[in-house]
Amino acid sequence: MLTSSAKLLLTGLLCAGCAVAGAADLSVICNSRVPLTAGDVRDLFLGEKQFAGAVKLVPVDNSSAQSVFLDKVLKMNAAKYSTTWTKKSFRDGINPPLLTGSDAEALAYVKRTPGACSYVTTATPPDVVVVARL
Repeated sequence: MLTSSAKLLLTGLLCAGCAVAGAADLSVICNSRVPLTAGDVRDLFLGEKQFAGAVKLVPVDNSSAQSVFLDKVLKMNAAKYSTTWTKKSFRDGINPPLLTGSDAEALAYVKRTPGACSYVTTATPPDVVVVARL
């Protein structure tokens, strides 16, 4: 029998392992009609790239994976990201990315919206393009 403190320690270690695995498995995905490269992702989510060829790009943030994405891809925290978009909205008149609440919502939106790109931590179906895996 495990003591309550041993159970707590084991649970903590398991959760930490899940967090590390989830953090390492971030995929940037796009609608199948989007010709985007891994090098374009940063510019897309900072509003610097708005078209890929003739396709109007639609960046979509995923709140369940946003902290990992901001850290790994944009190299900034949520406050800096928000400030960047506030300035960009006033200066350039463009809106920040839409926000979904989960991987499932992000995947569904990307599948049905031409030009949409987001990021998820779950497995990706074959009907979206994986631009980058981190």
